[in-house]
Amino acid sequence: MELRHLEYFVAVAEEQNFTRAATRLHIVQSAVSAAVKALERELGAQLLDRNSRRVLLTDAGAALLPRARIALDAARDAADAVAEVRGGLRGTLRLGTMTSVGLLDLPALLGEYHRRHPGVLLRAGPTPSGSQGHLDALAERRLDLAFVSLPGPRPPGIELTRLTGSVIDLVVPDGHPFAGRDSVPIGELAGLDFIDFPVGYGNRAVVDRAFAAAGVPRHVTLQIDDIGTGAEYVRHGLGIALLPRFVLGGADGITVLPVTGADLDWPLQLATSADRAPGAAARAFIALVRERSWRVRDTGPRAPGDRRREGCGTIPE
Repeated sequence: MELRHLEYFVAVAEEQNFTRAATRLHIVQSAVSAAVKALERELGAQLLDRNSRRVLLTDAGAALLPRARIALDAARDAADAVAEVRGGLRGTLRLGTMTSVGLLDLPALLGEYHRRHPGVLLRAGPTPSGSQGHLDALAERRLDLAFVSLPGPRPPGIELTRLTGSVIDLVVPDGHPFAGRDSVPIGELAGLDFIDFPVGYGNRAVVDRAFAAAGVPRHVTLQIDDIGTGAEYVRHGLGIALLPRFVLGGADGITVLPVTGADLDWPLQLATSADRAPGAAARAFIALVRERSWRVRDTGPRAPGDRRREGCGTIPE
């Protein structure tokens, strides 16, 4: 049984599509199809149920998939061990990031990692489904590590290390009835028109959780996918928003207020899989993060009368 055949099978199973699997593997689709067919012949069982819309696992394929992933991880670890003995890391680090994280100087972090480990190919980027999408990718082994924002209990199968966090404040346009106040109780926000992010984003999860805990209904009238532009939508009168302080900067035409009676802590965390040990490239990245102290830069305007402080965070050993 060739490891290459297992790798192609896993890619098709995760993508549920031969074309997307081929794109992910950087090979032609015919090579993927041939490898999967060869694996099916060797095992004497159909692994995939193919149709015009998507590819699904058969019972045999579902039984093979977790074991194929274990085999590929073992092969990766073996290659990592040899590379470390030879004096340099190799392989690929697949890192999930966010669209806008002012608390973290990601380019500097990745630049330092690349200087130390030039033999590692970095693949980093956000997902349209936010932090929840990163969790799904970690569970499916499409990512090695991810920066996420997840309030509440730790999801099963995931390890979370808090790096730091930010306060989420209410943002209203100048001239709004709330604009002249020092703070707003969460109960007074019921029924107002909110600008927010799709379900799955960390900011949305924090806010939804706070409103549910307070028993306050909320009406989202506009969804956006770039947290850095939220204040501009508010300024132009499209609604009000709850945004982490670090994204507010010196925006004009808005007023920022703390919300009382609610837990609106936005955490920044590093997520890893709890079901498998990270590879050498991922371990090196985690070690680099542990070397740094992540100081929260309070780039947003201080809400009137707000004495809450944002502090520093480090990744524990």
